[in-house]
Amino acid sequence: MKKYLVACTTAALMMTTLSAHAIGVNAEIGQHYTNLGFGMGTTTSGLELTGSWAHSDNDGDVAGLGLGYNIPLGPFMATVGGKALYTSPKNGSDGYAVPLGGGLQLPLGRYVSLYGEGYYAPDSLSSGINNYKEANAGIRITPVRLISVDVGYRYQALEGKDSSRDNTIADGAYVGGAVNF
Repeated sequence: MKKYLVACTTAALMMTTLSAHAIGVNAEIGQHYTNLGFGMGTTTSGLELTGSWAHSDNDGDVAGLGLGYNIPLGPFMATVGGKALYTSPKNGSDGYAVPLGGGLQLPLGRYVSLYGEGYYAPDSLSSGINNYKEANAGIRITPVRLISVDVGYRYQALEGKDSSRDNTIADGAYVGGAVNF
């Protein structure tokens, strides 16, 4: 009973913390891939919750949820965290990956910022694939507080297991945008 009470209290505190932060939805479009996502608390210090779905015309899908913690470091906002992903490659079996990683955001004035992130899951933190790799970097322009436009580069790959070929979900430039509430 005590463990249940502690778990419920922790969950309630996390949701209270997250509910005070802005919610945003975003989309990225690159050559042969699309990435859709949402986030809560991604621009302020403290907990953040994210979700995403990436689709490749040639290599399959990846969907999942992420939990991170944002730490202000001078002008930077650093994030450390992990994700729980469902992987569905076109060549290979469906499975999961639990990549760990983080990112950095650097404002370059009021309307422009640079960002980058990377996540990795070795074989021991994945099923159906040998490993999962994800990295992206770009520039974000926010002309008004509610809307932002991104231009960047994304790499997202599933290394095949048991003679399955590798599947590259994304490898190239993208244009994206977000609406924040």
